Amino acid sequence: MKDIMTDLQARVNLLRQTKTNHSTQANSKNSGSPDECPKCHGQEGYFYKVDGADYWRDCECIVRRRMDRLIKASQITDSFREMNFENFEWKTRPVIVQQAFATAYKYAKGFGDIRNERNNGLCLLGRPGAGKTHLLMATANYLLNQGIGVLYFPWVEGCADLKSNFDLLPEKMHRLQTVEVLYIDDLFKGRERPTDFQLERIFEIINYRYLNRLPVMVSSEWTVAKMLEFDEATGSRINEMCREYKVVLDEEGLNYRLKDEV
Repeated sequence: MKDIMTDLQARVNLLRQTKTNHSTQANSKNSGSPDECPKCHGQEGYFYKVDGADYWRDCECIVRRRMDRLIKASQITDSFREMNFENFEWKTRPVIVQQAFATAYKYAKGFGDIRNERNNGLCLLGRPGAGKTHLLMATANYLLNQGIGVLYFPWVEGCADLKSNFDLLPEKMHRLQTVEVLYIDDLFKGRERPTDFQLERIFEIINYRYLNRLPVMVSSEWTVAKMLEFDEATGSRINEMCREYKVVLDEEGLNYRLKDEV
């Protein structure tokens, strides 16, 4: 017990030494930083007693800071952060949209049970304006709120970013390959056929995640059959990863943006 307490005290001392002090010199003796946790005072934990013995407990502020980091790293904008299951109007929408809502909701709620399985992905395909992005963004936000890392990759803008600086390409690709959950929005959008560069990069990403059972969430206006035409290896992997949570929204009249048109 003495050795354990010594190690814990050493940890506290190290935390104190490395802690960044944002307070001014005038008030540093009397108060901490405005953002400093009032419970642990920036030490990321505290001792508590049980039957006279001292024990160390990590503070809840660690979780909050991790959440802040995850949200910042997700590249999800503030407007997208507002998308959730509660503000998605599904009750008056066509049955296939209701099915997509139910599938995304089930995936989000059960993610912890399937995240390490082969079929751990979510795929919403089909017509624009059917709500694919909202539902997948709601899923991403739900996972982020559970402390799960999600990276948002809008296909057109993301591919342009990958190609903008080849010196940074390995670093960016590594992040896309290894993040806990990768959300690819509008896969293969923008041209009749993807470029060789795009096909090579998406295969590298999907294949790595497939082999390591890392989840993907995909929205696309293309069907799996069309993806197989582009690249069978990539399309077949996406299909297998998302087999249990895949909805194709291919009916007429699903575009909510045109609901007032005649």
